[in-house]
Amino acid sequence: MTLATQQIQLDHGTGATLSGELVGFIAETLGEVYIGEMEDSAILPVEGGRIAMTTDSFVVDPPFFGNGDIGKIAVCGTVNDLAVSGATPRYLTLGLILETGLPFDHLHRVLTSIRETAREAGVHIVCGDTKVVRTGEADQLYLNTSGVGFFSREPLRMAAVRPGDTVILSGPIGNHTVHLLSIREGLGFDSRVLSDCAPLNTMIEGLFDAVPAGSIRSMRDVTRGGLSAVLHEYAGTVGKDIVIDTPALPIQHETAMAADMLGINPLHCANEGCVAVFVDPDATDAVLAALRGHRYGRHAVAIGEITESDGAAVILRDAQGSESTLQPLRGAELPRLC
Repeated sequence: MTLATQQIQLDHGTGATLSGELVGFIAETLGEVYIGEMEDSAILPVEGGRIAMTTDSFVVDPPFFGNGDIGKIAVCGTVNDLAVSGATPRYLTLGLILETGLPFDHLHRVLTSIRETAREAGVHIVCGDTKVVRTGEADQLYLNTSGVGFFSREPLRMAAVRPGDTVILSGPIGNHTVHLLSIREGLGFDSRVLSDCAPLNTMIEGLFDAVPAGSIRSMRDVTRGGLSAVLHEYAGTVGKDIVIDTPALPIQHETAMAADMLGINPLHCANEGCVAVFVDPDATDAVLAALRGHRYGRHAVAIGEITESDGAAVILRDAQGSESTLQPLRGAELPRLC
């Protein structure tokens, strides 16, 4: 049965295998008018150089949480997608879909968050749009942002990753998911496990100053689908196995406890302020030092490497050296968060 004869499921939005099938269906149907490369940002030629462009929509449940909200996520998500392509983010658009009955003080809170996060990231909002829908047609509000960035260096692409390259994480995984789930379900972890939502462009920019050109092969911000989705995408693109040392994975103790209680794997959890960096092994120490010197990267750690083995598997190696294969999710382990 082809997708054309089926119906959209909620799991098509998880960032896992079903999401890939949906995106593939869209791209195939658009045909030759679609010229994207399935990266976080498109790279477009313009007079005098190239620009990066990206777009994203944000539906967050709950829209307000302990140390952020849907507005902060929207700016961070768009800025980070541009930054991991090697571009310097500059301009954003802002589209708002507002549900009838949304209090103006809630809208003010979101807009204030957008303003302050944009200031931190050094970007400006240049145009936007608003639509109002009937009560029950949106989770209070939905946001859409597009972003434009400029290149002063060669763009980063997944295909540049090579065997032997080190995989580095800029910070803990799973915190954003556990924080939002704790608020939603009343689990009591939200005061000890905070969302990692943050604009990472200044941290990323510092990496290029720390190592020789070409030492950073590629980057990806670890969002929907979690680290597992990122690693499987890279393994599939380069056709090599990726080995991850599970004892090295940065998982906060309380996050691990909550994940175990909920029966979920932090490797599949969404994050909003974590980046996976694929680097020349000779540059590993310098990249780690640069990340740890920034407030959003102080818990950075090397977690594994790209192997010489042909294939597209993600292999987990435990403290005793035993190996197991991490399977990609087809749907979702938990209800939609964002």
